[in-house]
Amino acid sequence: MIMNDLSHVFSSVGRDLNFIDHTSDLGWKEGDRFQPIVVDPSTYLARRSQIFQATEKRPTPEAFKPFTGKLSLLVCCLCCVAQTMASFCMSHAFLTLPGSPWVILSRPFMEFCIFGWDNLPRTLLMYFTNAKLPQEAYFHSVICNAPEFKNTTVNADLRYMIWDNPPKMEPHFLNSSVYDQIAQSGAAFARQFQVNEPVLDLIDEKILRRGRNNAVPGAWCSGRNSWWMDPCSQWGDVNILKPGPQAKKFEETISNLLDDWSSHNNQCQ
Repeated sequence: MIMNDLSHVFSSVGRDLNFIDHTSDLGWKEGDRFQPIVVDPSTYLARRSQIFQATEKRPTPEAFKPFTGKLSLLVCCLCCVAQTMASFCMSHAFLTLPGSPWVILSRPFMEFCIFGWDNLPRTLLMYFTNAKLPQEAYFHSVICNAPEFKNTTVNADLRYMIWDNPPKMEPHFLNSSVYDQIAQSGAAFARQFQVNEPVLDLIDEKILRRGRNNAVPGAWCSGRNSWWMDPCSQWGDVNILKPGPQAKKFEETISNLLDDWSSHNNQCQ
């Protein structure tokens, strides 16, 4: 999705909201992710190295309520935007999937985590330093255990993915056969793709309207569009926004998510 579309839609969204897919239903992750004690030397070294796991496990913490990513609701509601995906949703909706490490966090919440005027972010940081895949649970647990932020969570990560049923560790690689579903999904982002996958060229051409080796054009581009010239090599007012057709689909997705958020039925549960 082009920056104009994102900026246009998010301009009407409260700046204190945090888009973070989360659930307290740990399922199999409780024994596989939260209880094992691991040491990752790459936390302290400049190179990647093997993770070491202790033979004993620790109990699930009681001082705070652990949360992790879920992904299920967004995968369903995004894919069902396209009528052609109705049968897919019937078999893939409401799965408990591997957690999502992709988040969109507000400045107030990030300042809360970084400046540390409360012990909670620091306490959880020490705990998750010795947990598997902490990026799938750290921010989720901090925000849902902080009274001043738990009601700012929108339970989605705004990504389009296709998973197996039952889900494996990674989603399917997307290709040209699912381009129409990607375009109609109303998602801001999508994953995952093989290197040089042809569907990326389709996305560049039809969604991003990006020429080869050029920047993604916006209303600020004032140069002439031709095969030998990048229209963004010249620019005008950088504050102008001109949303494209994808903005409408994304706006519908955000509207549905905010309706769900305002009901407080899907927050930090």
